[in-house]
Amino acid sequence: MDQLQAMRVFERVAELGSFARAADELDLSRAMASSHVAQLEKHLGARLLHRTTRRVSLSPEGAAYLERCKRILAEIQAAEDELKSARARPQGRLRVDVPIAFGKHLLLPALPRFTQRYPELALEVRFNDRYVDLKGERVDVALRAGPIRDPDLIARKVASSRLVTCASPSYLAKSGFPRTPEDLRKHRLIGWLRSDSARANEWRFRFGKETRNVKLPFSLSFNSVEPLGLSAFEGQGIIQITDLIVAHPIAEGRLVEILHEYSCDGPSLSIVYPRSTQHLARVRVFAEFAAELLRSYEARLRRPESRAR
Repeated sequence: MDQLQAMRVFERVAELGSFARAADELDLSRAMASSHVAQLEKHLGARLLHRTTRRVSLSPEGAAYLERCKRILAEIQAAEDELKSARARPQGRLRVDVPIAFGKHLLLPALPRFTQRYPELALEVRFNDRYVDLKGERVDVALRAGPIRDPDLIARKVASSRLVTCASPSYLAKSGFPRTPEDLRKHRLIGWLRSDSARANEWRFRFGKETRNVKLPFSLSFNSVEPLGLSAFEGQGIIQITDLIVAHPIAEGRLVEILHEYSCDGPSLSIVYPRSTQHLARVRVFAEFAAELLRSYEARLRRPESRAR
């Protein structure tokens, strides 16, 4: 027996005084409506309604039970309405995880627009470059680079990137320009340490129609992307990084791209969130905000005049 449905049927029959009218209102057959009430009476071990050929009336037990049914059904409806409202209107606590460079250079400057638009949201924003278990660390939405292999996550690809190799003008003036990836072995290289590896990432280059990883010696390595750029600005060596992060320093002349003819595609960027949170309004609006932020930034970087500077 579906007890909640049986209670709904009983409540409408009692209010309308008719099985036929209640059945029509609930889009049930009269026989099904009668069956629901009969099962409820059997379950409770009490007669709730007196039935005659002309009318339906409440028994004393039915009258007492009806009042409780009304309260219970009203509470259930209120809970459903509250949940639907929460899904439609962004509110509550939202836990966000983003890479440090994106968070510092793109998200933070734009965040006032988001918080003013959704004042009922309480944001918790975490900046880090390590892999985060969204469910284990109770993160609602995150920005990820590269392929998303977790089947419990929904991923929306929002931007592409290109890997660029670059260094400061002062470093290149002192150490010279490498002409091929092999020339890099004679230079000071700054690497990025992945959180799941004790070694720095291999660098990737395009050789004709194929892309290959090249294992290189690093003089300096970091487990976060942000210090790579800072060290390169200070003339500490050469880095390889996605163009989205260093586009402005290159345009401003603080960094110089080298080995452009060997440059290849970098990781795509995706907004990801657990399947269990995909219908929440707070997740939806932040995902749309972050996606638009990245797309607009990527579009500005890829304009011909941006590349010409």
